[in-house]
Amino acid sequence: MPLEIIRHDITKMKVDAIVNSANTALKMGGGVCGAIFREAGAMELQEACDQFGGCKVGEAVITEGFNLDAKFIIHTPGPIWQGGGNQEATLLQASYRNSLELAKKHHSESIAFPLISTGIYGYPKEEALQIAISTISTFILHHDMLVYLVVFDKNSFGVSKKLFTSIHQYIDEHYVEELETTFQRLGREERYVMAPLPEDEILQEDLYEVKNESLVNLLDQLDESFSERLLRFIDEKEMTDVETYKRANIDRRLFSKIRNEDDYAPKKKTAVAFAIALQLSLEETNELLEAAGYTLSHSSKFDVIIEFFIQQANYNIHEINEALFAFDQPLLGA
Repeated sequence: MPLEIIRHDITKMKVDAIVNSANTALKMGGGVCGAIFREAGAMELQEACDQFGGCKVGEAVITEGFNLDAKFIIHTPGPIWQGGGNQEATLLQASYRNSLELAKKHHSESIAFPLISTGIYGYPKEEALQIAISTISTFILHHDMLVYLVVFDKNSFGVSKKLFTSIHQYIDEHYVEELETTFQRLGREERYVMAPLPEDEILQEDLYEVKNESLVNLLDQLDESFSERLLRFIDEKEMTDVETYKRANIDRRLFSKIRNEDDYAPKKKTAVAFAIALQLSLEETNELLEAAGYTLSHSSKFDVIIEFFIQQANYNIHEINEALFAFDQPLLGA
């Protein structure tokens, strides 16, 4: 997917470029900066940085990656938080934007960012995350690049407390334990449900048997393929292909494959991503998912979270992914 939030060590990322949340002197510091210097080779990297004689807040410079898997290191000093009245937001946006532009200039196809300025510089994590997401998502609407936002642990991640609480309440009200309904699948005219059997009656060969229908028969009942139904929705919503896959956080090559293969079977998170991109209602979302053999269910936290956002008419896929990440669920896109 073009933008992905992951929990990882940024120095271990196998990308074209990683971003160092640097200081203006471009000297080895603590936190992420110190880790990057140590893994890259502190002496060699410091010599390369010294050639620039420093870097202003919001600007960016590039060095080779030395001992890292990444080919390049992009160094950008983020702003120190001083309460929000000293152009901190503008400068933080510039750090992300200039880093992305520099990566593009050096023909990088993938880049990994930390949450800039949220360490010792004290930028509030929730606000910093929103700036990172909005700046990156605006860039990838116009450029093909894989962008990773790397957080080391959940304490480094700032989802809105109000949003988190609202989703938590919605889950509490709507989530049904998986034991109540273990399998759901929509056919063309009716819903097939397999309720759980007593443990001593469950047989491996019966797990996917639904009303004695074979998988082949179920698929035969679908009157439109997923690709056909997706393209119909794109036409009905008067959107272009490019708008659709960009808003869905879907790679262009995957969209081309879906468009050209009538029998393409997407992952559920990919099908849902298209529903969000097209701003489908719950009914329309289930119609699209039905064509891929899925449905939204209250026995899945992932599904309940998606339902929450659709009910709120919030189709910001990156905000949805922030919430899914916070609840340890798969992210939308591919």
